[in-house]
Amino acid sequence: MKTKFELELADVKRIAAAAEAEAVQNQWAVTIAIVDDGGHLLWLQRLDGAPAISSHIAPAKAHTAALGRRESKVYEDVINGGRTSFLSAPAVAGMLEGGVPILKDGQCLGAVGVSGVKSTEDAQIARAGIAAIGL
Repeated sequence: MKTKFELELADVKRIAAAAEAEAVQNQWAVTIAIVDDGGHLLWLQRLDGAPAISSHIAPAKAHTAALGRRESKVYEDVINGGRTSFLSAPAVAGMLEGGVPILKDGQCLGAVGVSGVKSTEDAQIARAGIAAIGL
């Protein structure tokens, strides 16, 4: 039997605080979503001035990164590379950069999804959050 790591509330709060700090430092109005390894929402935070639609996009990016166990940018690249049929893949809607899985020893614990600024900046915020728990 294997041992499974999982995010605890304290981890989620540290990730969220660090992601928020990165966004605030850069004056980026975003929504930050954190999900577990099954893509279930654990945290949603919409900063002042973030677009309303970002509260739908950020969780979708996180969900996609968690289920796929890879950054959501991978799927965006596949689609931009011409494989548009991938848009019909079931259960994944956030196929844009900005979803980053939380990985520990090869296991996916969940993911962070960010939406509201350039996709590279969204990913930067997500990575800053994950770094707060040493991953």
